[in-house]
Amino acid sequence: MSNRKLIRPSLTQIKDQLPATAKPHRRRPASPNQQTNAENFYYVKQMQNKTPMVVVLQDGETIKGTIDWYDKNSIRLSRDSEPSVLLLKHYIKYMYKENEDKEND
Repeated sequence: MSNRKLIRPSLTQIKDQLPATAKPHRRRPASPNQQTNAENFYYVKQMQNKTPMVVVLQDGETIKGTIDWYDKNSIRLSRDSEPSVLLLKHYIKYMYKENEDKEND
């Protein structure tokens, strides 16, 4: 057996062969998460507690009920004396918990 010599180019030779425009690849910093999940947490909490809610639509109409279900674009309100209604979120102006004290006045 003869001794074999490992032939390996030096780092300077490799750098000389690379084009001048080649830049080392750098990782982009991770972008911050755009969603806080606060809205989802609020809906789940109201669903679990079966909280009576008042939903005010863009045209001023109010709808009372409890939140049964929600997704990215809509919520479903269950009403006592009327059928359930599916509301698209972009038609909702705002919503709040129905105050039970007002019913007792």
